Amino acid sequence: MATSLPPLTALRAFEAAARHMSFAKAADELHVTPAALSFQIKSLEEHLGRPLFHRLNRAVELTDEGRALAPGTAEGFRTLTAAWAAARRLQDSTTLTVTAGPAFTAKWMAPRLYEFARAHPEIELRFSASLRMMDLDRDQIDVAIRFGYGPDLGLYALPLATEWLTPVMTPELAERYPTPDSLREAPLIHDQSIDFLDPPCNWPEWFRAVGIDHVPTQGARFSHGDHAVDAALAGMGVALGRRALVIKDVYEGRLVAPFGIAISTKAQFRFLCAEGTENRPQIRAFREWILAEIAKTASVTEGLRIIPVEDLPAK
Repeated sequence: MATSLPPLTALRAFEAAARHMSFAKAADELHVTPAALSFQIKSLEEHLGRPLFHRLNRAVELTDEGRALAPGTAEGFRTLTAAWAAARRLQDSTTLTVTAGPAFTAKWMAPRLYEFARAHPEIELRFSASLRMMDLDRDQIDVAIRFGYGPDLGLYALPLATEWLTPVMTPELAERYPTPDSLREAPLIHDQSIDFLDPPCNWPEWFRAVGIDHVPTQGARFSHGDHAVDAALAGMGVALGRRALVIKDVYEGRLVAPFGIAISTKAQFRFLCAEGTENRPQIRAFREWILAEIAKTASVTEGLRIIPVEDLPAK
């Protein structure tokens, strides 16, 4: 039995035919005649020494050998396609594909992207707002902005800033609720998108940080962080605002953070890209721009006393 690999063209013909279960459809996909495709598969069968298809009157079926070969060839060609795309992307210094979660996209990225586009007109920015954990090579993503703990194995990972949470509200509401204790009576807004944090970073923990024993049970609850911020901007109540999602609104005065005390989590937004690609021109430019934008609003963080939730006294 031959142990060397058969020609790639023959394997490609088999993979397409096995996926479509049709020689005609496979030939059409590969832009060859059905006769040419049939010849390639026949040569593959001769190389193996066994048939890969049962030829029926108007259909084909995989033999046992064909069923054994099909999954590996399909995965192999997916891997080759991804590798080829990755190699081609390395030659491209003008396109940047970025993914980030919907909340970060809406509240941090979108309001600032005009500045990046203005500073880098040579870079075509493509954006995907998604929480799906993507394979950067397979999905042809250059940069991912993700929130959590990591680890980010096999990736270049740059933590962007300490993530803190503090009560934020409109200036009008701040007049009605001037002290931390007055928040017992305030309409509180809950962001359930961070319920996964451990230890928790929520209203009960913030009240503990300021020395108040209060576990709120009422208030509007949102599954997306940007929706919670929008509710606070509309005057619906007081949100426990996350740094990345509220800092621009606080900096520009649409929201206020009147109490000066925040709790922090070890979870962070991270700038992620494939190892070895972090200094590609467009990726480096995007990273430097993000860090510069974070620095613009650093005064908001400097005005807070930040207490790590890990340092809070035991309940």
